[in-house]
Formats: sequence, structure tokens, C-alpha cells
Amino acid sequence: MPAMSQASTTTTPSLALPDASARGGTGLMVAGGLLLGTLGVFLEEAGQAPLMAVWFRCAFGLLALTLWFAVTRRWGELRLAGRSLLAAVSAGVLAVVNWVLFFEAIARTSISVATVVVHVQPFLVMAFGAWWARERVTRLQAASVVAALLGLALASGWVDGALGGVARSSAYAWGIALALLNAVGYAALTLIANRARGVSPLALSWWQCAVGAVVLLVWPLSQGWPAWGAAWGWLIGLGVIHTGLAYVVLYAGVSRLSAGRVAVLVFVYPASAVAVDWLVYGRALSPGQLAGVVLMLVALVVAGAEKSTLGRG
Repeated sequence: MPAMSQASTTTTPSLALPDASARGGTGLMVAGGLLLGTLGVFLEEAGQAPLMAVWFRCAFGLLALTLWFAVTRRWGELRLAGRSLLAAVSAGVLAVVNWVLFFEAIARTSISVATVVVHVQPFLVMAFGAWWARERVTRLQAASVVAALLGLALASGWVDGALGGVARSSAYAWGIALALLNAVGYAALTLIANRARGVSPLALSWWQCAVGAVVLLVWPLSQGWPAWGAAWGWLIGLGVIHTGLAYVVLYAGVSRLSAGRVAVLVFVYPASAVAVDWLVYGRALSPGQLAGVVLMLVALVVAGAEKSTLGRG
């Protein structure tokens, strides 16, 4: 009996820890997604060209992440060499291009539509993995991809327009195209990050911001800085809040959760963006578009659950 009692006291905390850790991870991911959901408001209120907005996001994101590394004393994670450094710099260039594409897409469509379209990215990662890395794709996963594409067609608003006889403008079409190209870029970025062995997600984010701050510095120097005032506050927020703070919170949450749970919680970001776009600017999605968002979420849940099952096998 004494031995069993001791075993109980030593094993009970370890059994309780994963549940507490998962709850904490869920809370962190929800908080990070809610933060990112306000990104479009900061972009629109700043009223600057996408390249200017991306430079501010990189520059002040770099400062915020540098401060985080200084406080946590994890400088060693930033020292890279060889293939790791090449992967980080390549990811940085691609991330900057992605941010520019995303901001351009928002300008041509809306915060909610552009954000939802970009979140077809997990299915592109699955497709790229099957094509490039010869990863196995089950019938259920393939069906989820088809469902996600149907949801994407609904969420973009094209189906509503076709059924209602409403023609979309060429600017809107370009916005959808840019958002889809952004999704392709994020899928490629994910594959690069997966192959950057020994590089932590936050270190990779630091390098992305560093590359962007250097490469895009020519834009404010050649085009001129924004007039001092409220615009600076919104632009700085893009870096400090939506890059530094949001990434630290999100990655802290991801590290505590299973892949299947992460796949579901990633949709907090587009869901909150849809809500913010409606609450702040009155731009509500149609019932058909909302049905498309739900269909994409269900497809993502199915694909994530199937992937987790394959991983356990």
C-alpha cells in the first residue's frame, strides 16, 4: 500500500499536466488569433501603401522580437549558419512577398474575404507534400481538399455574384488572385520552415523581419516617410502587436497542442477577421460566404484529424 500511494502521488501530477498545458495552449492560440484578426483595421486606418506597411511591420516586429529574445536570454537561437541560415533568409524573402500580396489583396477585396481565401493554405501544403515529398494522402484527405475548394468558391463571393447576376470588378478579381498567390507562398514558406532543421519558429520569424526591414528600407527612403501622427501608431502596431506579440503568443500555444487541435484553432484568425470587418466597417459576409467559411473549417478539421491518425499509425 505505501508503494502504491507513492506511485499515485508521483504519477497524478504528470497525468494532470497535459490537460492543463492543452488548456493553456488553447487559450494562447485563441488570444493570438484574436490579435491577428484586428490586423486589417490597423492596415486600413494607417492609410499607407502596402510596401510601406510591410516595412513598418518588419522593422517594429524585429524590434519587438529582439526585445523578447533579450528578456528570455535565448540569443543562441538566432545564430545560424550553412543551410539553416540559407533557409531562414529564403523564408524571410518569401514572407515579405507574402505580406505585400496579402495587404494588396485586402485593398482590393476586404479584410474578411482576403483573410479567408489565404486560409486555403493548409490544403496547399498537403498537396505540395504529396507532390514534392511523396507524402501519403488518404481518400478522406482528398475529399477534404475538394470540400475546401468548394468552400473557398463560396467564401470568395463569386458564387453569390454568379447566382445573383452581379459582376465582380477587375480589382476584386485581382484581389482574389493575389490572396490565392499569397496562400501558395505561405504553403511554400511552410515547407521551407519544416526543412529548416534546428531553427525555432520565433527565430525564423526574427530573420524574416530582419530581411524585410533591410530589403524594404529603400521604399520609405525613396518615397518619403508618412506624416507624423496617428498613421505611425497604426503602422507601429502592425509590427509590435501583429508580429512581435501575436507570434510569441501563437507559437507558445502551438508548442503545447497536438497537430489536429492546432489545425482547428488556426481558424480563430479568419473568424475574428470576419467579425472585426463586420463590427468596425459594417462589411458582413453573405449567408453563402459564411457557409463557405464553415465548409472550409469542417474540411480542415477532417484533414487535421486524419493526419493525426496517420501520425499515430
